[in-house]
Amino acid sequence: MSLSFVEMAESLKPELIEKKVYPTRLVEMKADTEAFQGWAVQESGSIESLRTEAFSKGDSMILDFGDHHVGRLTLSLQSVDARADSPVRLKFIFGEMPCEIAESFDDYEGWLDRSWLQDEIVNFDVLPGTYTLPRRYTFRYLKIEVISPARKFKVEFPDIYVTTETSADVSQVPALPDHVPEQLREMDRIAVKTLQDCMQTVFEDGPKRDRRLWIGDLRLQALANYYTFNNHELVRRCLYLFAGLRLEGGQVGACVYEKPEPAGDDIYLYDYSLFFVSTLYDYYSVSEDRETLVRLWPVALEQIEISLRRLDERGIVKDDPSWYCFTDWHEKLNKQASAQAILIYCLKRGLALAVELELETETVAIRDHIERVSDAALAHLWDQRQGYFVSGTERQVSWASQVWMALAEVMDTQANGALMDRLFDDNLEVRPMTPYMYHHLIEALISSGRKDKALEQMKAYWGQMASDGADTFWEVYNPEDKKNSPYGSNLINSYCHAWSCTPTYFIRKYFLQT
Repeated sequence: MSLSFVEMAESLKPELIEKKVYPTRLVEMKADTEAFQGWAVQESGSIESLRTEAFSKGDSMILDFGDHHVGRLTLSLQSVDARADSPVRLKFIFGEMPCEIAESFDDYEGWLDRSWLQDEIVNFDVLPGTYTLPRRYTFRYLKIEVISPARKFKVEFPDIYVTTETSADVSQVPALPDHVPEQLREMDRIAVKTLQDCMQTVFEDGPKRDRRLWIGDLRLQALANYYTFNNHELVRRCLYLFAGLRLEGGQVGACVYEKPEPAGDDIYLYDYSLFFVSTLYDYYSVSEDRETLVRLWPVALEQIEISLRRLDERGIVKDDPSWYCFTDWHEKLNKQASAQAILIYCLKRGLALAVELELETETVAIRDHIERVSDAALAHLWDQRQGYFVSGTERQVSWASQVWMALAEVMDTQANGALMDRLFDDNLEVRPMTPYMYHHLIEALISSGRKDKALEQMKAYWGQMASDGADTFWEVYNPEDKKNSPYGSNLINSYCHAWSCTPTYFIRKYFLQT
């Protein structure tokens, strides 16, 4: 009996690679208007002194583990001055960034659940003892506050470390050539670390939050993975999970949960379901895994057919309250033109797969669809007077619409290059808001013959993120508003996020000779 898609996925679940990492120094957070988000990190003591320092009620310390880590905390405790006659109660606060240590979680007012903020109060009954906290944490900084003991004994911490977890084998990452400039080398290092910490038993979107598999993130992680860790099995596992956990209407859902057993969420995003097609195309282009292509092709074709049903009589994606397309976090962005372009982009990759599989009927049908929706885009969304693609009933002109139309190659390379030039000259108001959208901007510049401009933009965006102190690249970054958050609080932002890992893809694919 053949295995189901989910059973195939589960057979590909990787073993996690573990490593012990110890804190490097004691630090404190100082208010500093010149520092990222207003907080600077200052060394406050030697880590060697920690092993013999005794702590009483009200004492605290902040440990710096030297880099971003994902894993489980182990600590040893012992009483001094007297035998422990009561449990020790400690509060732990884990932070990817200084703001999470310096700012009170009690004041959090974001709209995502507070339980994503990483703090715990834990009682330890027996001293001396060594304990491993049961949850996995994502952090660089750890604050420990002593709530008790209150009276005759104090507490020492003779040992503290984190056991990191990842499925990414760093020994597989090819070294960069010696001639690569230092700025690109540093961006590559941070991007690889971002991908490494997101590679668990699936490609997680963020190891702090949401800790699940999203297909928009998977598509970009897989591209970066092919040039670094080159883990084909993890990509294949994720594709099978999406294929096996489709929604009732056959749509590939936007995200998948792993535990307690694999399950799909109920979120359907127009663009994300189409990205199953392009992710499969990218995977096959690198792996030449025909067996997986044959098995998953019907699912890819189904996504194309479902997406085409949303076209109106003109051949344009209908824009009304009954749908959602992600594209980017910008609250004013109309997604109709982007969705039209993403449909064309994914149809072209579906066509390549149909040709590879020698499916004559599907090849002819998809080729006809490409012609129809491309012609419709030029007839109804292209504004000749403005020289831009417009979107929605308000005929909005945004960066995202132009970027995706360039990626879909609705016009030729020369026209796309001119479109990109106008985009920068006019500096349109509805700009990219996330590294996710910036990835597509860089890709559109490269495909439009503007490679130098692409490198300039990558340095200006991810390079500035690195200058602002990124150990791993972030979910959200607005150089003009460094506390920007789509969730109402920068405390809840993911500071290690999958869709931000692609500088390593660009550097290794396009810029090694620069």
